[in-house]
Amino acid sequence: MAHSPIRVLLVEDSPVALVVLKRLLDASPEIEVVGTARTGREAMALIPKIQPTVICTDLHMPEMDGLELTRAVMAHYPRPILAISASVQQENTRNVFQLLDAGAVDVFPKPQEGFLAHRQETAAALIRKIKVLAGVSVFTKHCWKRGMDATDRATGSGGKRRQLTHQMPTRKLSDRTAAIASCSLAPPSKIVAIGASTGGPTALQTILKQLSPNFPAPIFCVQHISKGFLQGLVDWLSFDLALSVKIAEEGELPQAGIVYFPPEQQHLELDRHGRFLCSSKAAVSGHRPSITVTFKSVAQVYRGAAVGILLTGMGSDGAEGLREIAQAGGITIAQNEETCVVFGMPKTAIAIGAAQHTLPLTEIAPRLLALLRS
Repeated sequence: MAHSPIRVLLVEDSPVALVVLKRLLDASPEIEVVGTARTGREAMALIPKIQPTVICTDLHMPEMDGLELTRAVMAHYPRPILAISASVQQENTRNVFQLLDAGAVDVFPKPQEGFLAHRQETAAALIRKIKVLAGVSVFTKHCWKRGMDATDRATGSGGKRRQLTHQMPTRKLSDRTAAIASCSLAPPSKIVAIGASTGGPTALQTILKQLSPNFPAPIFCVQHISKGFLQGLVDWLSFDLALSVKIAEEGELPQAGIVYFPPEQQHLELDRHGRFLCSSKAAVSGHRPSITVTFKSVAQVYRGAAVGILLTGMGSDGAEGLREIAQAGGITIAQNEETCVVFGMPKTAIAIGAAQHTLPLTEIAPRLLALLRS
């Protein structure tokens, strides 16, 4: 029996970008663009009439921007939202992650001039993301700003935060780095590795916000994310966390209390001395960085002193690596189905016996702290 096409609403104030996006989506018979809007306000009026399955929205728009739209949708018509933004081309990519904070599920770079050379690749990536989002269940629980008035919604959680997000949060990291440089470095005795894909940024934020700057281990985070958005993710988390957050550097010795991400489009491993190896080796199961590559390296170097955590995401990346951590004597945790945006990677890990603990998202940090103390 034929399935109905995925109904997509495009919210974009640029006529050129709108035409490009529609052409890309026309490549799939499984997707139908059922409406377009120039502002968030127009989109809110259309949603109850056309009932889209997925909403694709730009960030910067007149009258009602993508952030305000996302908050309003999650409060009144909750459904999966894909942020499509040109901010990937600018230094303020972290602004895009405010949309994820408000309830959007994923991000995608807006096609730029000259995209025709990679049109098939871009279309395939966009269509793949929309297909994943079409199967996602979202809830009004994301709409923590429902009770705010229109003025508050226009400025976010008080205008102060939105203004501050345009400032680079460098002091915390530089202070930490200076403190580390002033003492002799030794490999940490414990390590935590976390892998995530679709829905991962907000899941990572939920866990890491519960940890203090004196957390007793380094934390490696491998997040599947579109090219160009990594620095935005790091900046967004840096602003919101007590922990320092940075991109790992080749040859660097990881230190406790710092969150490390692989360099963009690179695998993150450790050498036998525990220092970072960053490589552009072939993608593993379509992913670079690969969660499994990092997990396996952590298992080999740290063995029983490692903790592996696998969060929400499509596919199976990380499951085999999590099993290697468990087999090496480490501790393994998988996010449970009820709190996952996409229960793919954790489901595979649980099925192959790689997860020793299966926990709701909000219980992972407390369990992690308890395990490290014991």
